[in-house]
Amino acid sequence: MRSTTDFDVRDWDGTARARILWPLPITEAEKDYRREQGLGELESLFDGRAVNPVGLQRPSVV
Repeated sequence: MRSTTDFDVRDWDGTARARILWPLPITEAEKDYRREQGLGELESLFDGRAVNPVGLQRPSVV
């Protein structure tokens, strides 16, 4: 699973913390895979492929 980076998390002097989640369009097959294997596994597929995850015409990674 991908590790959280400074880009994903914002910390305000230890008083508040937020994790930024990015809405990305996914295919029906990717949605099913996420349900079965988990979000971390789907993110690993995106990280391991040379695709633009926000591209509306991109092929499915599953």
